[in-house]
Amino acid sequence: MSLDWIYYAISWILLTWHSAWDAIGVSIEAVLGTNWSWILAIIFLVVTVRVILFPVFVKQIKSQRAMQALQPKVKELQEKHKGDRETLQKEMMELYRKEKANPLMGCLPMFLQIPVFLGLFHTLKRLNPANQGKTLYGWTVDQFNSASSAKLFTAPISGRFGSTADELAGLGASGNTTKVIAGVLVLIMIATTYLTSRQMILKTGWAEDPQQRMVQRLMLYGIPVSLLVSGSIFPIGVIIYWVTNNLFTLGQQQWVLRKFPPLVPPKTGTAARNGAQPAKTGGLLGRKVAPAPAKPQVTTPKVAGPKPGAKPVNPKKTRPAKRQG
Repeated sequence: MSLDWIYYAISWILLTWHSAWDAIGVSIEAVLGTNWSWILAIIFLVVTVRVILFPVFVKQIKSQRAMQALQPKVKELQEKHKGDRETLQKEMMELYRKEKANPLMGCLPMFLQIPVFLGLFHTLKRLNPANQGKTLYGWTVDQFNSASSAKLFTAPISGRFGSTADELAGLGASGNTTKVIAGVLVLIMIATTYLTSRQMILKTGWAEDPQQRMVQRLMLYGIPVSLLVSGSIFPIGVIIYWVTNNLFTLGQQQWVLRKFPPLVPPKTGTAARNGAQPAKTGGLLGRKVAPAPAKPQVTTPKVAGPKPGAKPVNPKKTRPAKRQG
């Protein structure tokens, strides 16, 4: 299956934003050794994609709320089928199907962005000053030449931390500068990737479902660790995209989680035995609803004791004192 449609789509968005920044005068080439019109084009590629995927992000939050609401039932199944993993998995899949919840929905926005990432990665890899006069997925020769020489603090956006000396020489770049810029960006990419997953888990908590907990661990630890290796082959322009996407995700998650706070888990133990009721939430998005007023407790009035000097109702008989001889 040809992926050219992805490359053309990514190229069109990049060129549109580059032309927009050029039109308003952001085309100065020598400011801090950076071609800001191309850097901003990559940043606003992220903004464009995230705006398009915002409805999917809302569905992700709804799915996570649904999974959170099912946690008591999941826990019951785990207790019921303890030691029988196969039956437990079947029962849980049936529960998810019945309640229309998807434990993998939390990864959907990331999966939908993979084609964008691959398209940008493929496009930037083909940028090279040695290919002067060529075109690329609808680019003009001038646009191709401009992007091929675009830099961030004198490091080419198509350069990589793992670029060889010959590759960097072909890009007309300093090897040390490119490796420093790429290395710093890779560290920022790893840190922000970890923080985006940690932010969500801290707000919603660890899942009771082993399958979903495994997905959470993969998102929190597995992906950041893998970036230590794969980050060395990413062009600087791709790392700029990833870091910008992470920062956008941190802000978006903060806004959504503040507007739609997580569900309040049901109380257990002493609180449950004493009849305490958890706060109710409205719908899957966890809107807070004022709890119903507690019923007043009926108590038996205490009977007042006899007043001082009053004759007792049932006086005890007293034995006469023994006479002393």
